[in-house]
Amino acid sequence: MQASKEKSVKKNNIISIKIILIMLVLFIFLISFTMGRYSVSLKDLFYIFYAKIFGLPQTWSENVDTVLFKIRLPRIIAALLIGSSLSVAGTTYQCLFKNPMVSPDILGASAGAGFGAAMGLLVSFNMAGVQFLAFAFGMGAVLITYAVSKVIGRSNNTTLILVLTGIVVSSLFQSLISLTKYVADPDSKLPAITFWLMGGLSTITFKEIHILLIAFIIGVVPILLLRWKLNVISFGEEEAKSLGINTDRMRIILIFCSTLLTAASVSMAGIIGWVGLVIPHVTRMIVGPNYKDLLPGSILIGGAYLLLIDNISRTIFSMEIPLGILTSLIGAPFFISILFKGRRQ
Repeated sequence: MQASKEKSVKKNNIISIKIILIMLVLFIFLISFTMGRYSVSLKDLFYIFYAKIFGLPQTWSENVDTVLFKIRLPRIIAALLIGSSLSVAGTTYQCLFKNPMVSPDILGASAGAGFGAAMGLLVSFNMAGVQFLAFAFGMGAVLITYAVSKVIGRSNNTTLILVLTGIVVSSLFQSLISLTKYVADPDSKLPAITFWLMGGLSTITFKEIHILLIAFIIGVVPILLLRWKLNVISFGEEEAKSLGINTDRMRIILIFCSTLLTAASVSMAGIIGWVGLVIPHVTRMIVGPNYKDLLPGSILIGGAYLLLIDNISRTIFSMEIPLGILTSLIGAPFFISILFKGRRQ
């Protein structure tokens, strides 16, 4: 009786936390429209939304309409999708490899995507071509990692071999990025490559949003549907097999979905570090280790976090700060504080 009561209280607490997180995301979503060099008050914003929804005549200027719906709206949606994607990928990888230090780029997706984008910029591709190359090389890097690990591992200590191979492949593509930057024109191509690798959402349009949304749905939905199996896998491969779970198939599905989310995010926004490493830890502190709650929580917190960082990046100074710099400056000290907290406990 007591155990049932405690379980009910815990369930109610989780529901309350989810409601608070949803309200937080909505609050940051609305505030993001008002922030920037072209300020809009919340009162005016609510009226514009009301008029848009109910088809009232436009009484605001074309400049306001352009800023809100053609510049800020796609950027806000992109921040939510990319933050959520990286957080879910990080949470999934940390479960799959049973290591809290794992991030979405552990298998080389970010390094591969970075090299693809650098090559695209080097040969003067347009933005669509750069994004396609980044996505293709990001997926290809993980495919190379998985194929090599299968050949080397031969079903012996597969997880460790996969991680070690990912580190090697990531290092290889980082070297190729450096080589590409070395041969690039220092007056035009090199600054473009360097700035892209720092990460940012300034060039996002609704065309990119459609691609991100498709990748997000394909990547996140299978992970959410399989989240109860992640709880079993987190106990160990032998326990999962004893309960009838095909761990090899699960590993392939989870790696594919997580890689798709990571590669799509990096191809659209550049390399944005620490989100997929820090946010899963923050979410565990809030909702607990149960993946049925952890994954939805990671989606909400990750999206809200990256949107908040993006707001800071475009308003704190007169010129925009690349997202990768801010996420590192904030994420690294925060993660160190988490490690100290774990040590004290």
